[in-house]
Amino acid sequence: MIRNQITKSGTSIGANYREANRARSRADFKSKIKICESEANETKYWLDVIMATHWLSKEKLKTEYEECAELLALFGSIGKKT
Repeated sequence: MIRNQITKSGTSIGANYREANRARSRADFKSKIKICESEANETKYWLDVIMATHWLSKEKLKTEYEECAELLALFGSIGKKT
């Protein structure tokens, strides 16, 4: 179940970012960027769950966790500026 959830949320970030770049209006762009932010936040949540349950160690997930946190910050910043 968690594997499916993290796959869905993680891949949704890229798909929605691609859609944001083809937005029809500034409001549409902002909406899609907010979806990217939400999906990044969900992905980070699932990474937290994986670490909390000790399925994988923090060391093994360090790169993915940091990248997810960076994407979350980036989309949050873009969403505030538009």
